[in-house]
Amino acid sequence: MKTSELLIDAHSRIQEVVHDVVQGLDDKSLATRPGETANSIAWLVWHLTRVQDDHLADAGGYEQVHTAGGWHERLGLPLEPADTGYAHTPEQVALVQLSAEQLLGYYDAVHARTVEFLESVTDEGLDRIVDRRWNPPVTLGVRLVSVINDCDQHAGQAAYVKGLLS
Repeated sequence: MKTSELLIDAHSRIQEVVHDVVQGLDDKSLATRPGETANSIAWLVWHLTRVQDDHLADAGGYEQVHTAGGWHERLGLPLEPADTGYAHTPEQVALVQLSAEQLLGYYDAVHARTVEFLESVTDEGLDRIVDRRWNPPVTLGVRLVSVINDCDQHAGQAAYVKGLLS
């Protein structure tokens, strides 16, 4: 198995969880928060998608699907286009009101772009520095693992919230 195939498989597993969580839920269920400061399924899925889109576009040198694909406008959220949800307040979390169709449409568009990017990843390319703001600087390999970890955790949190709603 090539590195690119391994990375695509990891992202495809996250896609399965996202679909399992979101499909069949109405807008109210997606926006339900199990506590005043907790995150909703809609926010968790939107956030993990934004992080994946933002971080991989930066690492891959391409424009985010959020803006290039018109998803910022289609989602219609009262947030800046660059907003990924990092450090959102409970009030900002409450602003993320999206339908299953919107969430899965944006997620699947990002997933398709992710797969396209990952198909070009080589073992040699994993050591390329993609972010010098950290010490040590972040390599492509570290960034890819970080995104998988973040998305997997948030997808699991969304599945947990769905379980609480049952």
